[in-house]
Amino acid sequence: MDPYRIPLEFYVKETRIMTKNTIVVGLQWGDEGKGKVVDYLARDFQLDARFQGGSNAGHTVQVKDGKFVFHLIPCGLLHKNMIGVIGGGCVFDPDVFFHELEALEKYDPAIKERIKISKFCHMIMPYHLLLDRIREESKHGIGTTKRGIGPAYEDKYARVGLRIGDLYNPEYFEKKLRANISRKNLLLMEIYHAEPLSDGEIYARYINYAERLSSMVVDEHDIFAEAEKNDQKIIFEGAQGALLDINYGTYPYVTSSNTIVGSALTGLGISPLLIGRKLGVMKAYTTRVGQGPFPTEDETAVGKKLRKTGNEYGATTGRPRRCGYFDASVVKYSARLSGVKEIFLTKFDVLSGQEELKIAVGYSNAGDFDPFLADQLQPVYEKMPGFKEDISDCRDFQDLPSAAKDYVRMIEYATKLSVRYISVGADREATIEI
Repeated sequence: MDPYRIPLEFYVKETRIMTKNTIVVGLQWGDEGKGKVVDYLARDFQLDARFQGGSNAGHTVQVKDGKFVFHLIPCGLLHKNMIGVIGGGCVFDPDVFFHELEALEKYDPAIKERIKISKFCHMIMPYHLLLDRIREESKHGIGTTKRGIGPAYEDKYARVGLRIGDLYNPEYFEKKLRANISRKNLLLMEIYHAEPLSDGEIYARYINYAERLSSMVVDEHDIFAEAEKNDQKIIFEGAQGALLDINYGTYPYVTSSNTIVGSALTGLGISPLLIGRKLGVMKAYTTRVGQGPFPTEDETAVGKKLRKTGNEYGATTGRPRRCGYFDASVVKYSARLSGVKEIFLTKFDVLSGQEELKIAVGYSNAGDFDPFLADQLQPVYEKMPGFKEDISDCRDFQDLPSAAKDYVRMIEYATKLSVRYISVGADREATIEI
């Protein structure tokens, strides 16, 4: 046998790794229902890894024991066999984290033992929150959540950010913190005419956080190596949606991180071989929060009814979401960015009671969706009959009314994607598998 030839078993193992793991990403402007999707799928996995964003995420999960809103903690953790990883691509607000943890410990007192936080996470500091709020309240705001996400990522790429791992070198942390606050105070006082921040108070608070976080802080590469060794399955959890991607979204009305599949590689420091199934999540209609272009937005009674019936208010901020018709071109564009072929269609039950259903199948003044032209696009709609039946108890595709089935098939035809799951209610089990 040639000693330099790679054994067949290696290829078999690599193929098995690729097929067993799943990544979940949003294909619209966020708020697609990824929380329910990850929670629903998580029963078949042992590891849930969040790879980007921060506490601007609002993933809502509803089970028989109540409703939970996740911001930083991976939302598959309601399953008690699950380990949750907050990866280095995330920005981490300790204050938000501990409030979220306190709420979850009422459901599962041992949940803290299953949470792992990357030491590579950049931290959101009080000056990030203050700067975000001041900017948003100016005439130049773009509709952020005011959670300090953008300023934290700014510092990360300016190479002045503070990471969780820095907390365990107090001398270095203090030196870098004081330099940062000195620069931020100059900006706050001279440009924004705001009160300066105290470096001593912030240092003491974050050193206290360090002690409370110590049992959870890890190098996530060790976690993934152990998972591979033990043949565990991983679900990778994204936040926001593809149209909010910092590179490929409707810039500048986007988030501050990459929200597509490729972001998992850099946000967790993993090989592409670890990602197998790519599952896209999209609503049966379209919404977005904040400012920015939205070709199929409806500001008449239809949009208002969708907002009311779908309870379309931000899980993080409570802001009302803008609502409109399903845009197939937007989804095709997003799916191409992430290599998605399979879809989890959410909030389908919200369409019950609509007299007429419409799907935007293209634009009269353009070809495919282009973020640079998004505020000029004129949608061309395919009109279909609506359905009045309550579908929330349906658990099989054949149980749906014929008009509902036609709508799903039209979505598949218009997007060239396969709908594999349909959510017909907020509860975990209110799901149809096709």
